[in-house]
Amino acid sequence: MKIFCTIPVLLLCLATYAQDWLVNPVRHKITIEKSHEGKDITISNGLLSRSFRLQPNVVCTGYKNLLNGQQLLRAVMPEAEITINNKKINVGGLNGQLEKAYFLPEWLDSLNKDENDFQFDSYEITGLEPFVNWKPDGWWATNKNQPEGKVLSFTFHHTSNEFRGVEVKVNYAIYNNIPLIAKWLTIKNQTKNSIRIDRVKSEVLAMVEEESAVVGKPGLMKKPQGLYLETNYAFNNAMRYDISDQTTHYKIDSTYTSQVNYDFNTPCILEIYPEKAPHIDLQPGETFTSVRTNELLMDSYDRERRGLAVRRMYRVVAPWTTANPIFMHLVSKSDEEVRKAVDQCAATGYEAVILSFGSHINMEDTSAANIARWKKNAAYAHSKGIKIGGYSLFSSRRISDEDDVINPATGKPGGAFFGNAPCFGSKWGLAYRDKIKYFFANTGFDIWENDGPYPGDLCASVTHPGHKGLDDSQWRQMEIQKELYRWLNERGVYINAPDWYFLDGTHKTGIGYREVNFSLPRENQKILNRQNIYDGTWEKTPSMGWGFVPLTRYQGGGPEAILEPLSQHLKDYEQLMMQYYGAGVQACYRGPRLFDADSTKEVVIRVIKWYKKYRDILNSDIIHLRRADGRDWDGIMHVNPQLKEKALVMLYNPTKAQIERTIRLPLYYTGLQSMARIREKEKGAKNYVVNRKNEVELKVKLAAESYSWWVIE
Repeated sequence: MKIFCTIPVLLLCLATYAQDWLVNPVRHKITIEKSHEGKDITISNGLLSRSFRLQPNVVCTGYKNLLNGQQLLRAVMPEAEITINNKKINVGGLNGQLEKAYFLPEWLDSLNKDENDFQFDSYEITGLEPFVNWKPDGWWATNKNQPEGKVLSFTFHHTSNEFRGVEVKVNYAIYNNIPLIAKWLTIKNQTKNSIRIDRVKSEVLAMVEEESAVVGKPGLMKKPQGLYLETNYAFNNAMRYDISDQTTHYKIDSTYTSQVNYDFNTPCILEIYPEKAPHIDLQPGETFTSVRTNELLMDSYDRERRGLAVRRMYRVVAPWTTANPIFMHLVSKSDEEVRKAVDQCAATGYEAVILSFGSHINMEDTSAANIARWKKNAAYAHSKGIKIGGYSLFSSRRISDEDDVINPATGKPGGAFFGNAPCFGSKWGLAYRDKIKYFFANTGFDIWENDGPYPGDLCASVTHPGHKGLDDSQWRQMEIQKELYRWLNERGVYINAPDWYFLDGTHKTGIGYREVNFSLPRENQKILNRQNIYDGTWEKTPSMGWGFVPLTRYQGGGPEAILEPLSQHLKDYEQLMMQYYGAGVQACYRGPRLFDADSTKEVVIRVIKWYKKYRDILNSDIIHLRRADGRDWDGIMHVNPQLKEKALVMLYNPTKAQIERTIRLPLYYTGLQSMARIREKEKGAKNYVVNRKNEVELKVKLAAESYSWWVIE
C-alpha cells in the first residue's frame, strides 16, 4: 500500500533559494538614510523598508515587504494618538489626502500639518539595547545572543501652554536578518503638574484591505494578513498569543469613500492600544512607556511558513525562550525526598527538579528557618549539578475582603477571571511580590513556576496602595507582574508561567491540554499528547511549551491512567518520554521518583542520552507532517539548515498492525536541494534524490504500536 503525504510550501518569487531568510541568514546591513534633499528618511534591512516624510510633520509614507514587493499602506496616518487631559491629540501626521485607496508620493507636497498636533522636533539613531538583560549562563539554550539592530527615534513637542514640556518620543527598532520592526512610545512629563494619560494608540496604520465585499460587517471580513502583530500586553490563560492579545484593533475608515463596501465597513485601519489602560496620572519628571509592538512582515498565506516566521521572531527578540532544561516535577513531603529526587536526576542525566504543587515548599514564608531550609536544599542540588525550583500560586485563590479584587459591578470581592483573586496592587499583592524576590535572592533557587499570574482583573478598590482606583488598576497590576518577571529573568531565574508574558521575561507556558485527560488510560494519553504537541507548535517553538506525564494519580482515573509502578509500565513510560523529547518539548514528569528499579533507570538514561545527543535538532522548529488520529501513522519533522543534522523525523504507528508507507518529506526548510542522506536510527545512511518540489520519498515500516526516527543530513 502506497500512501503519500506532503506539506505544501509556497515558494516565493525570490531570485535564488539562498535568499530566503527562513533558510539562510540574510547578509544585508541595516540602513537609515535620508533622501529627497533631506525631506525623507527610510529604514531598511534588505527584507523590509519603512519610509517617513520629516516636514512639515513626520508621517509614514511607505511600509514595504521587500521579499514580495507588497506595499502595506494605502494612506497616511498619524504616528500615534494619545488622549491626554481628556483631549485626543495626534502625534505627527499630515492631512489632505483625498483618495484613500492608494497613496502616490507626488501628493506629499500638497499635504499639510495640523498645529494642534504634537510637532516633530528631531530624530536620533541609536543601537538596539536589550529589553530584558537576560543571563543565559547555566541554561541549555539554542540562542544565547541578544538581538542586534538599530533604533530610530522621533521626538515631538506641543506648542500649547497646557502641554508645553510634554515630550513624546516615537521609537522604531529594526532587527538584523528578520523582516521585523518593533514600535513603542515614551511620554515624558517635564511640566510642573501631573497629566492624565487615558489612551495611547502607539500604532495607527491605514492598511491595504485583505478583501473587498460589497456588503459585509467588519467582524465577518478578513483582516489584513501582511503583518503579524504581537505586543507585550497579553493575558488570558489561553497558552496562545492571538487569544491572549489585548491590544490589536482593526477599525473601519469612513473617509475611504472609494472602497467597495457600500457601508464603509471594511476593516482597514490598524490601531494598537490596550482597551482598558493605562488611565494613569503621570507626575512631573516621570516617563510613561507604552506597550511594545512587534510587527513581523508576512510573505505567504501558508500556515507552516507563517508559523516558522513567528517562531523565528521569538528566537530573536526573546532568546531566553530557547532555554529548555530537562526537569522533573517532584511531589514531595520532606527534604529527604527532595534530596532523593536530586540524586535520581543526577544519576539519569536530568538537569533540574521543580517542586510541584502539593509539595511542602512555601515561597511566601520569609522566616529565617524556612529560608535556611531551602537554601540548604538548593546547595545540595547545586552540588550535584542540578537546578532547583518551586511552585507558587498567585491568582485563583481568596485572600481577604481587603486584599481581593473588588468587582466594579458589586463593590465586593468576586467576579474575577478565576472567581476570587487577590489584587496585585493590594498590600498582600505587593508583599507577595517582595516575598518572591526575597526567597530567590536568599535561597539560590533557579526556577520559578508561577501558576495563576496576573490575568487582567480590574479592581475597583480605592484603598489599595498599588493603584488609585478602577481606571488604572489593570495597567498598574500588569506593570507589577512584568517587573517581577524581568527582575527574576535578569538574575538568571527560569520562569514557567501559564500566561503570555514571553516578551517580558518568561521562558515557558503550557503547550495546550485538558487536565482531566491525564486521568484517562495511558493509551488515550499517548495519542492525545501527540495531538497537543502537533497543535501547540504552530506558533510556539518546542522549548516554549510544556506537557504533562502523571507518574502518580493526578485528578482521577485508576491504575490504567498512571505509570507507577514504573517498572511495570516501561513500554508506555519510554514512549511517553520519546514523544515529548522527540518533539523537543519538556514534560512535567509528576511524581516522587524517576525510576524504581535498575531496568527503569536504564530506560530513562537511554532516552535522556539520546535526547542530549540530538538536542540541537530536537529543539529546532517543527514541520507538521500528519496529526495523530489513531487510525494511521502520524509524525513531525524538526528542521535546521544551519546544523549537520538538517532534519530529524519522528513517526508513530498507533494501530495494532504493522504498516508500510511511502511518505513525502518536505525538505525545503532543511536547505537541501539535490541530495539528502537519510538513516533510520543509528543504521547506515542512504542517498535520496530531492525532487523539484524539495521533497524526498521515504519508505517506512512501522511495527504495531511502535515508533521510529530518522536523521537527515
